[in-house]
Amino acid sequence: MSEHNHQTMMPPSGINQHQSTAGADGLSIVGLIKKSGKISGYQLSDGSTVTKEQGVELARQNKIRGVAVATNQGTEYLRALPDGAENNNLGNLPSAQE
Repeated sequence: MSEHNHQTMMPPSGINQHQSTAGADGLSIVGLIKKSGKISGYQLSDGSTVTKEQGVELARQNKIRGVAVATNQGTEYLRALPDGAENNNLGNLPSAQE
């Protein structure tokens, strides 16, 4: 990968509060749970569902791979780490209504 491509995939400086270091044995997010169009939870690769807050806590404990914890207007949420693939971005995952 060229240095230029690497730089364009990086999120803006300071947006991520914590980057999960979960390895291949960590859980992954496979779906979103939405309420009134907003993410309220996550479906995990082990079949379980967790609230948005529980997902943030699991990421802080390095139990969910490929995500970072970010903050927007005081609210913590999960972001997919940039890896060059669009299909695993959280916004592109299947969603179910709460």
